[in-house]
Amino acid sequence: MTRTARVAAQAKINLLLRVLAREQSGYHSIETIFLRLTLADEIVVRVGAPLHGRTLDCTGDAAPMAALGPVESNLAYRAACAYIDETGWPDRFGIELTKHIPVGAGLGGGSADAGAVLRALDALAPSPLGARLPELASRLGADVPVMTIESPMALGWGRGDRLLPLRILAKRPVVLVFPAFGVPTKDAYDWLAHDRGSYESRAAVLELSTLDTWEGIARVATNDFEAVVGRRHPEIVAYVEALHGAGAMPAMLSGSGSSVFGVFAEPTAAVSGIVAGAQALPDSPARGVAVWTAERVERVEIAE
Repeated sequence: MTRTARVAAQAKINLLLRVLAREQSGYHSIETIFLRLTLADEIVVRVGAPLHGRTLDCTGDAAPMAALGPVESNLAYRAACAYIDETGWPDRFGIELTKHIPVGAGLGGGSADAGAVLRALDALAPSPLGARLPELASRLGADVPVMTIESPMALGWGRGDRLLPLRILAKRPVVLVFPAFGVPTKDAYDWLAHDRGSYESRAAVLELSTLDTWEGIARVATNDFEAVVGRRHPEIVAYVEALHGAGAMPAMLSGSGSSVFGVFAEPTAAVSGIVAGAQALPDSPARGVAVWTAERVERVEIAE
């Protein structure tokens, strides 16, 4: 008998993103503050008969215009396979993915999809992993573990697998500016390594009380990728400056790019931010949209 789970795979922004020294394994440690948004992909996971094998279908207004590529490389598909390898269940699955989060935008869309699939499978599973889910998620990528926990805001460090849920801040509108280009994460890390040269760093000392207010967040907000990506794509600098000028606090690059975000105190100011961001460079088209910070992680819905 087929069982179905539906869940929203919410995008994230990084209110702080520091890339620390590279480990011997080749991975970098990070220090970051994750915050989920209302912007989300839609995930439907089905398990059991009469399904055959393992499938993934992808549609939506943000689905890649080019071919999706090998299904085995898709994070959502890999997440389902990782769950099977860990638990021995299910023997078959079907995933329907409706994309609304742009690809290559630094909003964690692929990671959100993977985390949502893990949560959906765990909700359907006869023997759920529960609190062990983030550990499994860490094998898939630095942004995936936070997509499996029930807090919309968290401090992350290590490889993103060490997480501390944070107090939820007051809901605010967020303007996202999407340039007409993407930034592959690997390229961003390569640029960072090139510009830094020999580099060692230590994690910052953060007072948790500072993270309880938007004013405190604005004081610590920084993104190590912003300068190096901005040198290769000057448009990024213009979009950040435009959002700052419209009153955003903070305004910065999202993840490793290419999208830029600004957090506004009220919706009317956010409207001005959309106009300012999208029109910052008339000769370099960009799209601006307004979403909201998430007050909760959307629950998995089960349909028998």
